[in-house]
Amino acid sequence: MEVVNKSKGVLKEFRSFALRGNALDLAVGVVIGAAFAALVNSAVKTLFTPLIAAVFGKADFSQLTFTIHRSVFYYGQFINTLISFFCIAAVVFFFVVKPKSALLHRMGWEPPEEPAKASCPACLSDIPMKASRCPACTTDLEADWAAVPA
Repeated sequence: MEVVNKSKGVLKEFRSFALRGNALDLAVGVVIGAAFAALVNSAVKTLFTPLIAAVFGKADFSQLTFTIHRSVFYYGQFINTLISFFCIAAVVFFFVVKPKSALLHRMGWEPPEEPAKASCPACLSDIPMKASRCPACTTDLEADWAAVPA
């Protein structure tokens, strides 16, 4: 009887964990991210790589190598990966980041301004103007805050 009660408690605890808002948000984000990655990879393979092949005459650089003392270096693999990275970064920037920024700007949303900063007189690290103690060196700023250069 005791084991059944403990298992019900564990199941109840697991259900509570699984149905928390941030766990569900994370799960949805992972699923959407995987689908988006597949979409971007498809765009790179079907649209951008053929474009590169049209310019350079070669769609796949993976066979490019050089040898030093019987050690083969496949620098073509690195070139393929580098091209994929830049294509994916460009797709994300131009098809996600820029449209989102334009939409938010059109809706009248502006990013919050960063708080004014000053330099700590003791360690010269940047700190918020309203700080009473430096987070880097723990200097008490209340006494000589007026002496801090802006």
